[in-house]
Amino acid sequence: MPIVTTPLLPAADAAAATWVSGVREEMAVLHTRVGDDAGRVEALRALEELKSAAAAAQARITAAFATSQRAEQAAAGVPAARRGRGVGSQVGLARRESPHRGQVHLGLAGVLVGEMPHTLARMTDGLVTEFQATLLARETAVLTAEQRALVDEKLCADPATLDGLGDRGIAAAARRLGQKLDPAAAVRRAARAASDRRVTTRPMPDTMVQVSALLPVAQGVAVFAALKRAADSAQAGGDPRGRGQVMADTLVERVTGQVVADAVPVAVHLVGAGGSFFGGTGFAGAAGDDLHEPVLLPGYGTVPAAWARDLLVTAAAHDDSRLASWIRRIVTDPRSGAVVAMSSTQRGFPEQLADLVAVRDAGICRTPWCDAPIRHSDHVVAVAEGGPTSEENAQGLCAACNWAKEAPGWTARPRPGPASGSGRHEVVTTTPTGHEHASSAPRLPGARWPVRIAVDYVAAA
Repeated sequence: MPIVTTPLLPAADAAAATWVSGVREEMAVLHTRVGDDAGRVEALRALEELKSAAAAAQARITAAFATSQRAEQAAAGVPAARRGRGVGSQVGLARRESPHRGQVHLGLAGVLVGEMPHTLARMTDGLVTEFQATLLARETAVLTAEQRALVDEKLCADPATLDGLGDRGIAAAARRLGQKLDPAAAVRRAARAASDRRVTTRPMPDTMVQVSALLPVAQGVAVFAALKRAADSAQAGGDPRGRGQVMADTLVERVTGQVVADAVPVAVHLVGAGGSFFGGTGFAGAAGDDLHEPVLLPGYGTVPAAWARDLLVTAAAHDDSRLASWIRRIVTDPRSGAVVAMSSTQRGFPEQLADLVAVRDAGICRTPWCDAPIRHSDHVVAVAEGGPTSEENAQGLCAACNWAKEAPGWTARPRPGPASGSGRHEVVTTTPTGHEHASSAPRLPGARWPVRIAVDYVAAA
């Protein structure tokens, strides 16, 4: 049964965003206009095609936006090498994604509009998804513009060519054509991939973290083989640990230089209420619900209070000084959890103030939708514009967001008395198009307590 729906046609003088909003509202009632299961299946297909068409429209708008912004920056006298800075961040903010994702969308839009028109056309038809278009762009990245255009034509000019192929099939088809057009491209691709080697971390459940290394294949195989040999040797000697446990412990020991992987020889900040750290120790006020109040580990998230207490016991076992030497007290508002201001007359952020800002912002970049770790302590209002070096005029940013903020047309200011009424630190950033984006510091654990405690755990190697 065909889908029964009311067509939405934009009035001649209606703004594009208003029309799109109308389409979005229509989606909320679309399910009521489908008569049977056959119609529901047709609706699912049509909506999937609509998502691809919307992604194509976003690509065209993004490319036009980038061209306009670069022209404005050129007119403002920005050197050619710096033109385009901040554009990807604006795209990310508009799409409610991280600046990194915004830069990816910006790059894909430029490729689709400028070099892969057939792929863009198939997206508009609903036959190629945004992810599949990303795969096609990625697999042809090492080709010349002419070669990429030829792959685009061979694979996407005829809608039937990719019919029935999944994501892997599409990527393989593009790779095969690229290697045929330019056999040396595979070598260049491998060299380019090697330059992208890196190590990353990702928080995992139950106070675990996943450390991943992207390595050239020879190095990666060698690392795994060495860990496997260590596990085989340990188990042959009667080690009761499982193979995976031995490999993980060996990795930690060899990277950190420890003899036994049971301590962490770097600073780890824990933020929580008094009771979370000192439950059952006789610490004044350590009672009630705060015994179980989760503790914040900046850059990871919250961890159980009992786990934090165990960590303190481990710290004490690895240090002859008293437990109190591991504790830093930071006074906060017990109702809102806001950190009390701390100021300095220095232009650069002193270490303690930078640490306070990092703890206040939970170790995560303050730009909305950016999940990157803090790399820079940023003056919200620049020193050159009279901004003080203070907790109120500070925010933690990743490197990309801090650089984007330096582009022409970007402004930021701390907002006293946040509109949210939370009492927490708030910054309002204005992009070159005049759009405002507010970010509040996260609510930290233990907001009921007038004293917040940050524990620096530096176990001996």
